Amino acid sequence: MNSDLLNANDELKAVCAEGDTEKLRSLIDAERLPAHIAFIMDGNRRWAKKRFLPAVMGHKAGVKAFRTVMETCRNIGVKYLTAYAFSAENWQRAPAEVNLLMQLFEYYAKAERQEMCDTGIRLRVIGDMSVLAESVQRELRLSEEATACNSDMTLNLAINYGSRDEIVRAVRSLAKKAASGSVEPQSIDEEMLSGELYTAGIPDPDLLVRTSGELRLSNFLLWQMAYTEFYFSDVLWPDVDEAFVLKAILEFQRRQRRYGG
Repeated sequence: MNSDLLNANDELKAVCAEGDTEKLRSLIDAERLPAHIAFIMDGNRRWAKKRFLPAVMGHKAGVKAFRTVMETCRNIGVKYLTAYAFSAENWQRAPAEVNLLMQLFEYYAKAERQEMCDTGIRLRVIGDMSVLAESVQRELRLSEEATACNSDMTLNLAINYGSRDEIVRAVRSLAKKAASGSVEPQSIDEEMLSGELYTAGIPDPDLLVRTSGELRLSNFLLWQMAYTEFYFSDVLWPDVDEAFVLKAILEFQRRQRRYGG
């Protein structure tokens, strides 16, 4: 490693430790931004427990952190953001907590609709919405429709999402097409299967960020993240701020991506 690169790495470490957002932004290479960042937002309940607060306060704090993440990504030019908001496995949580999360989704869809319209953010919900309460479905769909023409950034909100289920659905769809004769089985390839996923038409994530110290994917975008760079942090989700996002992007830009080559 040459001395210039060593000095650059030392500077990066120093600025990251300092946490100065202005300096962090100045180090970001606008030509090498990740086009698509995926977030596993983990740690709301632990954040609340550490403060002897009910879980509801952790989830509400998590919504504020998410707003900061969304604004930061949009402002620096990230085009796609996918947030794991509620997994298919999360139904196993206490009914009161599940009901609270559904209320937050409904509230968020209403409260942020005009802001997303004004700032050019397009909302897309990925996952099986059919089992959600009608009021939650309605507000999410209204926000999808209201923001459909926005192009500054696309926000994919994963609700009742499970990657294995997504892949099974895609395979079933292709199987039906093959059975009807509209698709030749031997013509099915990766691109065709990708076109049947919830994320069809969206580039695969360049960067995955997971908070709270967990080191797993938890059934999230398994197909799409074949060559994604991972960034794991012990920071709890409600403590995520602009500096945290900038540090994750700087770490991404420090790496050399080879895609198996």
